[in-house]
Amino acid sequence: MSHQPVYQKGQNELHAVFDDDKLCLTIDGKSKISVDFVSGANAHRHKFGGGKGQAIAKAAGLNKGATPSVLDATAGMGKDAFVLASLGCKVTLVERQIPVYMMLVDGFRRAREDDSLPWFDERMSLINAPSQEALANAIEQKHQYDVVYLDPMFPHREKSAAVKKDMAIFQTFVGTDDDADELLPLAYELASKRVVVKRPDYAPFLNNQTPSTKIETKKNRFDVYVKAAMK
Repeated sequence: MSHQPVYQKGQNELHAVFDDDKLCLTIDGKSKISVDFVSGANAHRHKFGGGKGQAIAKAAGLNKGATPSVLDATAGMGKDAFVLASLGCKVTLVERQIPVYMMLVDGFRRAREDDSLPWFDERMSLINAPSQEALANAIEQKHQYDVVYLDPMFPHREKSAAVKKDMAIFQTFVGTDDDADELLPLAYELASKRVVVKRPDYAPFLNNQTPSTKIETKKNRFDVYVKAAMK
């Protein structure tokens, strides 16, 4: 356990520790989270997740034969970005919270060193910036992205152990994205083909904007705002 917290909010201290060559974040020294693209849930989903038949792949337009360029403006732990990259997309991840960004950097390091992901460095890139800033900069610099993906933090209703373990740190230190509604107009301006917004099934539409279509899963849905056909 590090002696100095890497992040502090109220009485809660967030610590960074190395465990089996992984940078982990922990509050209590027991429950630890890390970004791991090589093994665990990400690797399993990569191999057995359903390929382009997955809801996120359909939402991003991959089922139409395209492999679009994607800006994931709210990267978090990078799970969805990794799925899209594993299916051929070039994905730029944006994460504003330094502790989460640190985990992503460490996850990128280990993925680049692993022979099982030879495509990783070509398809995955990472930016540390607030989402609004990254979107505005991309628009100003006339960067081109076919798809902009948004998965803003939203309060979880579930009280399961899984949610507690994986989300406690995020809810304690990251909180909710109160500026999430402001992301949609910027995302729509930047995307050349579509904006995809991941939401819990009980959450309202982002910025109260009805999507062109939506793809629903057991607990979530993907709201798709179409600008142009995917080719």
